[in-house]
Amino acid sequence: MLKHELYINGEYTTSNGSELIDIINPATEEVISQTPKGTEDDVNRAVEAAFEAQKGWELTPNIERGQIVRKLGDRMEENRATFIDLLQEEQGKDYELASGEVDLAIDYFRYMSEWARRIEGEVVPSDRKNENIFIYKKPIGVVAGIVPWNFPVFILARKVATALVTGNTIVLKPSQQTPNTAMEFTKIVDSMEEIPEGVYNVVTGTGSEIGNALATHPNVHMVSMTGSVPAGTKVMEAAAQNITKVNLELGGKAPAIVTENADLDIAADSITTSRLANNGQACTNAERVYVHESVAEELIGKLRHKFESLTLGNPRENKEADVGPLVSKDRLEEVETMVKEAVNEGARVEIGGERGDLEKGYFYKPTILTNVEQDMDIIQEEIFGPVIPIATYKTLDEAIDKGNDTDYGLSSSVYTDDMNEAMRVVNELKFGETFVNRENFEAVQGYHAGMRKSGLGGTDGKHGMEDFLVTQTVYMQYKDDKQ
Repeated sequence: MLKHELYINGEYTTSNGSELIDIINPATEEVISQTPKGTEDDVNRAVEAAFEAQKGWELTPNIERGQIVRKLGDRMEENRATFIDLLQEEQGKDYELASGEVDLAIDYFRYMSEWARRIEGEVVPSDRKNENIFIYKKPIGVVAGIVPWNFPVFILARKVATALVTGNTIVLKPSQQTPNTAMEFTKIVDSMEEIPEGVYNVVTGTGSEIGNALATHPNVHMVSMTGSVPAGTKVMEAAAQNITKVNLELGGKAPAIVTENADLDIAADSITTSRLANNGQACTNAERVYVHESVAEELIGKLRHKFESLTLGNPRENKEADVGPLVSKDRLEEVETMVKEAVNEGARVEIGGERGDLEKGYFYKPTILTNVEQDMDIIQEEIFGPVIPIATYKTLDEAIDKGNDTDYGLSSSVYTDDMNEAMRVVNELKFGETFVNRENFEAVQGYHAGMRKSGLGGTDGKHGMEDFLVTQTVYMQYKDDKQ
């Protein structure tokens, strides 16, 4: 069984605490590794190392930082099979999604490395004679990267690649449920002599202790956190003590609007993918469907047919399994409770609605619920499991209003072959992302950001990179010898 250590200032080190956290394979319920339950003292050591290292890392030419970031992706590709296997084991992804996540992380390192020569400032006119105004973009300093359990490889890449290429150093906190892939990545960093000591650090442990210690540390200059709304709220409260910048990607409750002019085959395919990706455990998953009453029966039939063909299974043992386990027993019980409460309130189970029938593992059957009302928790609260509630509507105004009726604002989608309908929905939905006639999944060159309680700031692309920079304005007076 793997037993991990912390990684601080370029070397593996023991925690100041003695407690260990068991890491459980959600498909077998077996303990597969242990990580230290880090302490505030461990955080202090890691931040101190990152703070000192950042002074020199910032002065490293951008192109050299970019080359290092690209090499991290290349080295990950060399170990691709190991990352896929570890990801399936610790998180429960099917092979297609696990391999896709690893490949996307590799691509992200390479993509972000190309921004090294594109971190640009501006020159703006002054109101004064003999003066130039220069606007510089500079590293923000030490970044605390808090990684969730649902995409532990790709979101690690988002935080590490972006921080390093922009001249920041990082203290990474992997999820206490899925740290194995992060520790495998740490081996790559440790083997690369061109990465100075202290530029990359890892402290494992609980979010309540490690996350709070990072967010309150005066030498942490930004907390980039992906996770739940309650966790994000605690990070903001902690960061407020030092007016520390936060970059938050939080929960979602993505509506999928299907109009009477939709291609229902495309809608059914895309909604199935969008709901069941990562076994329903993604912030961008389609969480609720609003379908025009004239095509509702047909769409529900197509979705039921697709759900009926899906198989549950341990993704490491069965590559043909369509749906793997939920990440933990707690997650399984929460999904189960939400479905039961919805049924008690009048929802009808079209398919699923119960745990999987495997002997071991945290499996829940893909589930379709109909006869749901807008005020039900199953419509209002994030499910984070393979369950899709479907409601009908009469007018597009009604669908848009119901789609916007949520505290969240991350992802959304619309299915229609009518351009006028599509543009209306795109313009009136209040979400950071809207997908038209396709599944919910962002591109590395886009901008992944939410509105309302779904977060602050964003990742990916030019705008994601710029979130890791600060602006310095210089007013440069000069003498005119001609005067």
